[in-house]
Amino acid sequence: MSNATREILRSRVVKTSCHHNIASFYVARSPVRSKRLNHVPRVWMAAKHFDHSKNISTSSSISSLSSQELQTGTERSTSTPLSILPTSYLLRSLFVSSVTSKPYLLSPSLSILSFLSQPHRIALLSTDRNPVLHWIVKRLLYDQFCTGENAAEVQKVMKEMHKFGFLGVILTYAKETTFDHKSKKTEVPGSVLQQVDDAGKLQCAEIETWRAGTLQTVYMCSDGDKIALKLTGAGPTVTEAFAAGQLPSKQMLDALDEICEAARENKAQIIIDAESQHFQKGIAKTAVMLMKKYNTQKAPLVIQTYQCYLKRTRDGLAKDLAKAAQEGWSIGVKLVRGAYMSTDERSRIHDTKEDTDKAYDGIVRDLLRRDGDGFKGLGKPGNTPWPEMSVFLATHNKNTVMAAHKLNQQMVAEEGAKAVPLEFAQLHGMADSVSFSLLNAKNAQGEAPKVSKCSTWGSLGECLAYLLRRAVENREAASRTQDELDALRAEVKRRMFSFGR
Repeated sequence: MSNATREILRSRVVKTSCHHNIASFYVARSPVRSKRLNHVPRVWMAAKHFDHSKNISTSSSISSLSSQELQTGTERSTSTPLSILPTSYLLRSLFVSSVTSKPYLLSPSLSILSFLSQPHRIALLSTDRNPVLHWIVKRLLYDQFCTGENAAEVQKVMKEMHKFGFLGVILTYAKETTFDHKSKKTEVPGSVLQQVDDAGKLQCAEIETWRAGTLQTVYMCSDGDKIALKLTGAGPTVTEAFAAGQLPSKQMLDALDEICEAARENKAQIIIDAESQHFQKGIAKTAVMLMKKYNTQKAPLVIQTYQCYLKRTRDGLAKDLAKAAQEGWSIGVKLVRGAYMSTDERSRIHDTKEDTDKAYDGIVRDLLRRDGDGFKGLGKPGNTPWPEMSVFLATHNKNTVMAAHKLNQQMVAEEGAKAVPLEFAQLHGMADSVSFSLLNAKNAQGEAPKVSKCSTWGSLGECLAYLLRRAVENREAASRTQDELDALRAEVKRRMFSFGR
């Protein structure tokens, strides 16, 4: 990519509003002059719950630490974890948590969000065309979980995150495609439009739109930030290949190469998000291909996401670890519990939340210790050695993250620079008490763990499915939501009494 092209893209980040469809922008490398695309919001179905008849574990199996040790002796700050939050942010978080922690408030809220996210709404009921509705949803919900609708809004929020002490923001462009296993329906962010560029080549406008938006995301990032890619946002031609377990078209692969090169120049890492299982086989195949091509250094440029609520995740990760070791590339492992339970095939998912917690914590423990017993003998004498790897834990479970941090400190003390690098992340607008507790858990040298916030940017209409998924996630984790609500209430009470003194 030429310097002139890069400057055009950089300037567009500052000037271009996401209120306008990115497909109408002139982008230097592949000049597609398309008509504005009609983005179709996705509808999220009611989530099928875990079987909560069994006791849900609140402890972590990562280590044998006591609950007192989980707080770690390194949390020396006398202030509360949430004391750094601005009051306006604190009060909005309290409002959202109060709603999501009460089923009689959350259920109608989910219904309203699902209704608004349906495509082809009349102007009165469209969050993008009705300014009053747009203002209400944006102020009460969008601003809590998303960074912004344009570059100016996004960069303002990202700057605040850095000031809070976070390593950075993991930024995602909102466009994606979802598949509902029950209805067998694919919700697509637009239609397949083919256009001919100036060189006479047939181009998919959906891929071009996604490429342009993702490149904007790259150039919004600064030191410490990461870019999370939802590959299904590139539209039907890509998702059809993924559903068949295949790599996408050459146009999409070229776009991914351009994005990876731009991220490397911008010193930012790429995270390939896990998505609906209907598409995941092709997504995983593409992610491995990109890791093999670009993870030539110890610190990986490309990171793959593994969903631990799926029964086969450990086996799939074991294969990727062995492949990385055999072929000589480093692997980036991002672990999540999973966010597509409402649409994924239920039989593929662990029977209870307790089973998911055990699977997640067990994988974390074995990776940090490089214990090959749980990964088909990896690293054992005569077997494939461990590859270079980094581990990234995206979870809101405080016991999990504190135990993982403690274990990582122990491994650093034993192995020094050879210890597996570890980072953490929580979603923007959620689990702030967990995030700031981690930041307060400094070691003897005063160094805090590396913690980031995951966030999404895009128009309000584009982000509705993401917002609905966050609301469903809160419903599926009622006990954690209540813990967060209690922490928020305590901080508001502390400030009120401090103000009265």
